[in-house]
Amino acid sequence: MSTLPPLAIPRSLLDPGLPLGLPDADGLVRVRITHREGRVSAVVPHAGPEPARDIPLALTPLVEAHAHLDKAFTASAHRNASGSMEEAMAANRREAEQRTAEGVQERAERALEQAWRYGLRAIRSHVDSLGPWSTTCWEVLGQLRQRWAGRVDLELVALVPLQHWLTAEGERQARQVADAGGLLGGVLGPPYRPDGRDGDALRALLDLAERQGCGIDLHVDESAQPPPRGLLLLNALLRDRRPSVPVTASHASSMGLLGNRALRRLAEGLAEADVGVVALPATNLWLLDRHPERTPSKRPLAPIQQLQTAGVTVAIGGDNVQDAWFPGGDFDPIELIRLATLASHALPWRRAGLAPLTTAPARLLGLSWDGVLRIGGPADLVVLAARSWTEVLARNPQRRVMRDGSWLPPPDSEAPSSLLRRLSASDPAVDPGLELAPPPPRPDALPGPPPPAAPARGRADPRP
Repeated sequence: MSTLPPLAIPRSLLDPGLPLGLPDADGLVRVRITHREGRVSAVVPHAGPEPARDIPLALTPLVEAHAHLDKAFTASAHRNASGSMEEAMAANRREAEQRTAEGVQERAERALEQAWRYGLRAIRSHVDSLGPWSTTCWEVLGQLRQRWAGRVDLELVALVPLQHWLTAEGERQARQVADAGGLLGGVLGPPYRPDGRDGDALRALLDLAERQGCGIDLHVDESAQPPPRGLLLLNALLRDRRPSVPVTASHASSMGLLGNRALRRLAEGLAEADVGVVALPATNLWLLDRHPERTPSKRPLAPIQQLQTAGVTVAIGGDNVQDAWFPGGDFDPIELIRLATLASHALPWRRAGLAPLTTAPARLLGLSWDGVLRIGGPADLVVLAARSWTEVLARNPQRRVMRDGSWLPPPDSEAPSSLLRRLSASDPAVDPGLELAPPPPRPDALPGPPPPAAPARGRADPRP
């Protein structure tokens, strides 16, 4: 049994039945947590003498609702120099044609390792699934899904053109995806089909998903031009049939550009049909409304707050990481909180602002744990070198991640960079034979005991 130093945790991530008092202006409650054999055994209010400035902010491990592991970390080799949607598509195609099992394995393993140390506990990844690379990607990612289960749980979605589900090959592939425990996906967005075939394809997808018993996650209306024809079509179809499988609409970017009345009607229809939405601010802000000689004036982004008001479950995802669609990202959920706060005005000190990165994606992915700390629940935490949300927004903080009551090794990003160490060689005042002195402690260094040595192999170690 072990009791942690005091932590400041959002009240929304603590069991509402615990008598912990009222949160502060940051929505935080200061508590002491005791854990035993990887489970929480006690959560009590902290009544010690430490001032608030000495108590770090902590969260439970977060959930990535939308990623693309198969193409992550390919931006350097397959550049999208213009940042345009058209060049992204062409670069993606070139990259996919050159994919190998070894390359997908190395990049996806890197992504999962980083995600684990950064504080993610689950990822839903869409997989390019129409082309000769499809089988390789599913085999490699399926193996990683098994190996990482319990550390970073992985869901896979078959990403194909929507019309694919009208074909015999699409029906065969749907069976394979279901057998692998995956979801069916597709792209419903510009250019929309004027002949009604989008509706036929969407009905075929719904039929296949229900027959195979697997969920649906669509790329919908990734556009800066309203109206959101894909969501309107989906909403119209679901008025007449309530699917027996969960349905998620990712992107929904052009919906945010609707007028208030039309937006409210559509949001209420999605809520009635129990359709979840994943907003993807990084890729949308990077790609959409882009013109070579004009600064963008639109913010095409799923209308998170209006959807929440209507009763829709809304998550915020990181989407592309260092690929042709977005050159940034690192599978860091704290950096995503910082970006989402700026891009969508989702305020993390409010329950509705934090839920899209914690409890809401857990619900969309159907995870067994909603991310709320309870007696008997997982002793899993992400402890930040920050005392408040202001400090989180000021700089991306260092962190320590606890899983099953054990501390993980820190992220590699916290180690001094070898690129900067080389600078000493260019300074004649520095003896080139000397090592650089270790940096002084950061003023926001985590209080409490230092992290222990690397854990023994098992659930907390991804090595085979």
